Amino acid sequence: MAIVKFDPWREIEDMFDRYTRAISFPRKSTTGEIATIADWSPQVDIAETPKEFTIMAEIPEVKKEDVKVSIDSGVVTIQGERKQEKEEKDKKFHRIERFYGSFSRSFSLPDNIDANAAQATFKDGVLSLQIPKTAAAQPKAIEVKVA
Repeated sequence: MAIVKFDPWREIEDMFDRYTRAISFPRKSTTGEIATIADWSPQVDIAETPKEFTIMAEIPEVKKEDVKVSIDSGVVTIQGERKQEKEEKDKKFHRIERFYGSFSRSFSLPDNIDANAAQATFKDGVLSLQIPKTAAAQPKAIEVKVA
């Protein structure tokens, strides 16, 4: 078993996420359809290797046409919408716990990314975004002469 360092901020973040999901309640939108007050946000994993950053977002039941990824000034933004199925005449819902509507997640990355070479794939409800790094600027040593 791997030893994992305790991060109290992660615990607080997880608790806050569970809290915000629990207090969101349904309301009528301007179109008359049921919507939620808080937009939902997909869960993501962000990993870094010496060559690239990888962002994987879970967005089940979302078509790839409904997902937009943009990179601007080192900020990666994932936007999209999960549409709720239309209510059928003979179907009565007893509980709806999944989130519907639009979502947006943004992440700041270091300046050493190559936004033009970024690639995104979408398979089985998981968006995978690979953003290569550029060659890191090496610090230049300057010799100081004593006069």
